[in-house]
Amino acid sequence: MDLPILPTISTSFIVISAITVAIGWNLIRQRKREAHKKTMMLAALFAVIFFLIYASRTIFIGNTAFGGPEDIKIYYTVFLIFHITLATVGAVLGIMMLVTGFKNNFAFHRKIGPATSVIWFCTAITGVVVYLLLYVFYHGGDTTSVIKAILGF
Repeated sequence: MDLPILPTISTSFIVISAITVAIGWNLIRQRKREAHKKTMMLAALFAVIFFLIYASRTIFIGNTAFGGPEDIKIYYTVFLIFHITLATVGAVLGIMMLVTGFKNNFAFHRKIGPATSVIWFCTAITGVVVYLLLYVFYHGGDTTSVIKAILGF
């Protein structure tokens, strides 16, 4: 199997980010605040590395259109839009969690943190599914602009 290097690396980083979030969540449950803080910053770093690879590939190469059967393309497209929405919400909430953590606004941080983590886990899982559908289960389609890849033009 010939897997594309950049999508494989970027998907790995988002999975590592989610695993690191899970470790950080466990640390705060154990009241290990400093270890939690360091672990969550590491999770954020992994997410930023993912984003830099993804954005660079998108800008300089383009996105891969779905190359699977035409009769399931609509399901893939709906799933992709769901994943993109999750990723966007997860990223915004993740930034809010970093800011509220650094500003010691722990009431808000504690209230929204668990939901943010769950959204991030779902983002990572759906990201892996998108990767599998684009590069493992089916051969990727043409590399094209973001809008064309999402909408299937």
